Amino acid sequence: MPTLTLNKKVLEKLMGKKLPLDQLKDRISMLGTDLDKIEGDEIIVEVFPNRPDMLSEQGFARALSSFIGVKTGLRQFKVHKVEKNYKVVVDKSVKKIRPYTSCAIVKNIHFTDEKIREVVQIQEKLHVSLGRNREKLAIGIYPMEDIKLPIRYLAKKPSEIKFQPLESNKEMTGLQILSQHPTGRDYAHLLEGKALFPIFIDANNEILSMPPIINSEKTGKVTERTKEVFIESSGFDLKAVNQCLNIIVTSLIEMGGEAYQMEVQYEKKQLTPDLKPEEWDLDINYVNKMLGMNLSKKEIKSLLEKMGYGYEKDKVLVPAYRTDILHQIDLAEDIAIAYGYDKFIPEIPNVSTIGEEDGLEIFKRRVANVLVGLGLVETLSYHLLNKEIHNNKMNLKAKVVELENASSKEHDILRSWITPSLMQVLSNNTNREYPQGIFEIGNTFKANTAKETKVEENWRVGVALAGPNIGFTKIKQVFDSLMNALDVNFESKEAKHDSFILGRVARISVNKKNVAYIGEIHPQVITNFGVEMPIATFELNLSDLYTEVKK
Repeated sequence: MPTLTLNKKVLEKLMGKKLPLDQLKDRISMLGTDLDKIEGDEIIVEVFPNRPDMLSEQGFARALSSFIGVKTGLRQFKVHKVEKNYKVVVDKSVKKIRPYTSCAIVKNIHFTDEKIREVVQIQEKLHVSLGRNREKLAIGIYPMEDIKLPIRYLAKKPSEIKFQPLESNKEMTGLQILSQHPTGRDYAHLLEGKALFPIFIDANNEILSMPPIINSEKTGKVTERTKEVFIESSGFDLKAVNQCLNIIVTSLIEMGGEAYQMEVQYEKKQLTPDLKPEEWDLDINYVNKMLGMNLSKKEIKSLLEKMGYGYEKDKVLVPAYRTDILHQIDLAEDIAIAYGYDKFIPEIPNVSTIGEEDGLEIFKRRVANVLVGLGLVETLSYHLLNKEIHNNKMNLKAKVVELENASSKEHDILRSWITPSLMQVLSNNTNREYPQGIFEIGNTFKANTAKETKVEENWRVGVALAGPNIGFTKIKQVFDSLMNALDVNFESKEAKHDSFILGRVARISVNKKNVAYIGEIHPQVITNFGVEMPIATFELNLSDLYTEVKK
């Protein structure tokens, strides 16, 4: 979790109230942050990653003042409309490098050493948390007196990029910055190997920065003489980039600044920042069920306002700087925080039960024991994959559940079956002795709108055999042995599946319920994974099989 050092005097001024030390410690802890210590004018806290809006004196004071009842409800932030030349033109060259940016101008800030420290801190803390060490997004803040609008965001060859980076006394090329500048070396891995590097450049052709690495010493250094700033957030996720800008702009507004929109020109123009709240429906019965309470609409409205929300016409107004509201349960959690966890009375459930292990867990362990007894090695892989492995290499066009904010392109979908994971394991072990026999018991996922989460989870077991003499007969023997050990009768019929050889794949059903595929992997699939041995697999839906066995 990011550790934040807050100026106690600044915090109390922003809150509009000075609390006794003991009460301040208590309220900070009950807000949902981990208080480390308070020493003199320094407050050191750990802020949970889901609340990046609290990574500044302004954001923290905003949340705390609502929580203690000083300034409750939705905060209103004024953003002035676009003025002439307040434009950022996004060139097509950045599309595959770092495609998105969100920008703003903030005027009339009277910077001091303290305010510069605050700005630097929020920038770096957002880099670590929301930006995932600048990999997902990065932030640049620039003095407007050194910049001529409009601004362009484009990508150039590293050898064509030349400017004086921050804290350097000489000009460097893009590659020299990565190899010679301390900050460049720290973040070189984010641009290494790319043919083009992204840059922001103004109307005078002065380079402002090379994101996500470093600003220019000439046009990217905020000082006490700075009165107006240009702010940009760039990265791979447009929603996250916009949210990050909202967090910074609202903090600067509360420092006394006036925010102005900018026109960001893609194929279609976008005006940023947009600080309008997002409307959410809230099921009061759901909230009461989750919390075990019987709160009225009026009480819920009051508790939401203590957490900085608005509530109008049965709609929750979520502030533009809140990045953590993904589901109604997040609103229920904030209602619980506002009510006070210390006020919840623990109760022993009014039921009489005998504790026992879940039947499906026993069933899974039994399956694992049988397969180990057959000489197979158990593997464990991630639930997350990418379409290249999951679909393309498997000659398949399966529908998958995609992650909205994936931290890596290597892991951006939830797998719908286990066989691709087993193929990847075999691909990574081609230097080992054959034959090889492996299995995995794990979760698979598919879209299902009937579920509350819109995703259905199932437990499956996948088995893969690889070797010179492996074929349908070998894998069928393993499958028969497993089903005999489980005392399950099944039916088999010829099937078609693009990942398997036609005529050597079967569909397995139990009580007329399809539960498995079994067959020889198609040679093209084997080649796609770089394996030079025949492979045969079966994949069995344990959740469905367990349901049928119980019948």
